[in-house]
Amino acid sequence: MYLWTIVVLGAATLAYSAYWLPMPRFDLRFLVLTAVMTVVSSRLSVQIPRVNTNITVSDTFIFLVMLVYGGFAAILLALVDGLFGGLRIRGKLTIVLFNCGMMVLSTFITVAVLQLFFGPVSELRSHDWSTFIAGIATMAMVQYISNSGICAIGLALKTRHSVWETWQKHYLWTSITYLAGAVVAAAASNSIERAGLTILVVGGPVIFLLYFTYQKYLNEIKSTSAQAEQAERERAEAERARAEAERERAEQAERHVEELSRHIAEQERISVQLQESKDHFRHAAFHDALTNLPNRALLAENLKFVIERARQHEDYQFAVLFLDLDRFKNVNDSLGHSIGDQLLITMARRLESCIRDVDMVARLGGDEFAILLDGIPNQAEATNMARRIQEKLMSPFNLSGHEVFTSTSIGIALSSTGYDHPENMLRDADTAMYRAKAQGKACYEVFDKGMHTHAVYLLQMENDLRRAIDREELRVYYQPIVSLDNGQLAGFEALIRWQHPERGFINPADFIPLAEDTGLIVPLGLWILKRACQQLCKWQWQSPANRSLFMSVNLSGKQVAAPTLVSDIADILKETHVDAKHLKLEITESAVMENADLAARLLKRLKALGVQLSIDDFGTGYSSLSYLHRFPVNTLKIDRSFVGRIGEAAENIEIVRTVISLADNMGMEVVAEGIETLSQLTQLRKLKCQYGQGYLFSRPVDADSVSDWISRKPHWQETMFTGNGDYIIPSQPVAVPATVHLRTA
Repeated sequence: MYLWTIVVLGAATLAYSAYWLPMPRFDLRFLVLTAVMTVVSSRLSVQIPRVNTNITVSDTFIFLVMLVYGGFAAILLALVDGLFGGLRIRGKLTIVLFNCGMMVLSTFITVAVLQLFFGPVSELRSHDWSTFIAGIATMAMVQYISNSGICAIGLALKTRHSVWETWQKHYLWTSITYLAGAVVAAAASNSIERAGLTILVVGGPVIFLLYFTYQKYLNEIKSTSAQAEQAERERAEAERARAEAERERAEQAERHVEELSRHIAEQERISVQLQESKDHFRHAAFHDALTNLPNRALLAENLKFVIERARQHEDYQFAVLFLDLDRFKNVNDSLGHSIGDQLLITMARRLESCIRDVDMVARLGGDEFAILLDGIPNQAEATNMARRIQEKLMSPFNLSGHEVFTSTSIGIALSSTGYDHPENMLRDADTAMYRAKAQGKACYEVFDKGMHTHAVYLLQMENDLRRAIDREELRVYYQPIVSLDNGQLAGFEALIRWQHPERGFINPADFIPLAEDTGLIVPLGLWILKRACQQLCKWQWQSPANRSLFMSVNLSGKQVAAPTLVSDIADILKETHVDAKHLKLEITESAVMENADLAARLLKRLKALGVQLSIDDFGTGYSSLSYLHRFPVNTLKIDRSFVGRIGEAAENIEIVRTVISLADNMGMEVVAEGIETLSQLTQLRKLKCQYGQGYLFSRPVDADSVSDWISRKPHWQETMFTGNGDYIIPSQPVAVPATVHLRTA
């Protein structure tokens, strides 16, 4: 792109020059100068010793023609020089065109600047000496800057280096060429007027003679230098030979002494090896092999020492920082474990650069590190250290050509809490670190006793949850899904409830995330699915009118990732005698989009079983419409947050309208969640939403309560729908319970 820009600018400049600059009178001297420059050009160059440049005559000819014949003649000569110079360099059309454009453009800039400050270029010689010298210097520098600048920009774009660096490296010293050429052109411009072609006839051989004399001088210097270097190498070789002979004699003299002392040396060597082996095993026992940092054992030893010191000195304070790298698994999975090891090593060095000499950095294992701050003036020093570490990690890690950014979550345990054992302090710092991760990572938290109480509570909750299924403490509740067209019962959504024998009712929001973190959600989800299918089978055979009822059951992200999910569902359907088409599996947007390709394959396998598939909480995740058409989805469930605000603003109802229209165009059904008011029901019916569920119809209830009214007409049909299914407004307000969202995955 840049090359063709210069070509176009050069062509435009040439055309404009023909219009703007006066046409010179060309004579035999001009033709001779052009022919000589074409033949000689950059072939004839003189290297300047110890400077990265050569003096060529092409710019001298351009300057000379500029002074004698004017700007347009110089531009034409520059075009010719660019043409033949490009042919000599590569011969490619693009190179030739670029060379021509560059020479024309840079010469035009020089002519324009001289015209601006000194008037017509051909009249520059008529000025006084001071003006003439200033004009010559300006001509050389403008030509140099424009020519080298265009070339430097083109080369920088090609090599992806900065323009300044490229110009310094390749074109800085070429200014000497332009200054020398300008001086020669200035001296020759007056002579050629008086002597005509005679100066070329007489001066040409002289120039060639000087050139070849200088080249011979340079070759002689190179030859002399080579001879000197050869002599120096021979002298050095002789010195090495003498040194080798002396070394041989010294070795022969010492050999007898070595034989006499060999026994003593052997004993000393064995002693040193034993000490080194002892030191090595001690170092290996107390240091990490990868990062060479102290390990947990050595950190515990030092913690014992500082805890004992804190007992003896009340004003002595210390702290432990527990660090865990955020998203370290992503580095291993994407770049490999070798890059992950490099990250850990580099991380260790950065942490060492943050601490004082009296402090200690230890690697506890994996991507976990700990820092012991020994003898801190106050507790604020620990938080200041955590902030310094976070700032230090803002700059990226360069690992084998990969630029990696990472952060760390830090937990801080202070000596003021009071500790008798190192393990307790590390435990509390670890607890604070996990609290920092829960707060969003890349931050720090200071331990307090409430964290320990909460950690013990979660551990007890996990133990209780593992026993809850066997103890039959878990219950499946069912919330009806209603056809908004006629108010008929269409199906149910199965929801989990936990009645703890000591703590009473436990909100699903408290134990479902715990089940997700511990992996208990997988067996728990299968248990819910099996119970729900068993109950659906009972209701369907309770009455012929119930044969079309369906059951919706949520799948968590962990279940979606389970390799045996499809076979487990198939086994449950077979065992409970439920037709697959009456089972709807609900998956959230987030669970689907975590790995869209894997989810698409899984959903197709589930679809092959004959089950129905729903996208739950649609609109709250980060799904892409480009992926939605790839999923064999039957139903979209509008999240309760949109339904609850449907009457607050116009944009809220437009969102619901858009989702319903999208589902209709893609042949999907729509279920609106969280319907709690008659106004919401009215709006949804106007938007032709097929199904709905919410407290307006019924809160989630147990199976016995459903069995009591499933065979008779539901109460909402009597109060909200006519016999033919039309919507009616009841004469008395419908009692709607307070909104309590207890639905879980």
